[in-house]
Amino acid sequence: MKTISVVIPSRNRSVLLERTLRSLLLQSYSQDKFEVIVIDNGSTDNTKEIVDKISTEIRNLKYSYVEKPSLHEGRHAGLRLSEAQILVYADDDIEALPSWLQGINDAFLDDNVGLVGGKNIPNYESEPPAWIENLWEVTPDGRYITYFSLLDLGDEMKEINPHFVFGCNFAIQKSILVQAKGFHPDGMPTPLLKYRGDGETYVADQVFAMGFKTIYNPQASVKHWLPTSRMNLDYIKKRAYAEGVTQSYIDTRKKNLKEPAKEFKLLSMARYLKKNTKEFFLTDLKKQILKSFREGYNFHQSELKKDKDLLSWVLKDSYLT
Repeated sequence: MKTISVVIPSRNRSVLLERTLRSLLLQSYSQDKFEVIVIDNGSTDNTKEIVDKISTEIRNLKYSYVEKPSLHEGRHAGLRLSEAQILVYADDDIEALPSWLQGINDAFLDDNVGLVGGKNIPNYESEPPAWIENLWEVTPDGRYITYFSLLDLGDEMKEINPHFVFGCNFAIQKSILVQAKGFHPDGMPTPLLKYRGDGETYVADQVFAMGFKTIYNPQASVKHWLPTSRMNLDYIKKRAYAEGVTQSYIDTRKKNLKEPAKEFKLLSMARYLKKNTKEFFLTDLKKQILKSFREGYNFHQSELKKDKDLLSWVLKDSYLT
């Protein structure tokens, strides 16, 4: 009986995907106990050929082509194909540590646990510039860089804020995800950016609202690829712009649906920048990033006024169908 379904949405990144899949061959957790579901979200490269090639080595491997773009479409397709009660969502640019799935399974032995994550360790393509080190935000729980979905909360298993489980390494009870009505939109192509939402952040809020615990297990850790092309201010500004769109989406839903405030607030770019005083964020750079955030926010608010159907999209009860 399969206890874990690993869902990997992917689009035109076959080289990285193969590396991710090969890391699953090294798991200490028996292949008989997990399945792997690759959702090809509209690729035009050799993604299918890569999956076919490695299917002789991964015992329970499924492939599905989903033409409709966006990350939530791929995530939901994986949900529908899954056979296990624990869903493990991974990005196609991670390398799982050998203890990854065993660590996730161990954390879910407590029925009150709804969400599980671990370390997201940087896997740099090249030597990072010195200022990257200054991006780490240090908290009593550990440290993280939201821009790159990097996270290290130490070497002990513990209960954490659900927003510290990032989408590249996100394990959840299937029944909870169904009850939450799935993910909100995320990972939209640039031409469809106005349809972006708060992705797994919404699901994390629902896990908390339902009274389930979120567990961090350092055994459930992955290495997260950080290419040279992302280690620059332009990329961070692009991320800030997208997070501005997300914040507009969140604010619009709360205003129109009168959603109650959650105890755990979004770890947003805006909050991070307001309290960050590290040397890297000299006034000019901080202004540039905040400017991108505001531009993204204002872009979405403007699109809401121009496109009557966009508000209906933002206020959808569920994106599962």
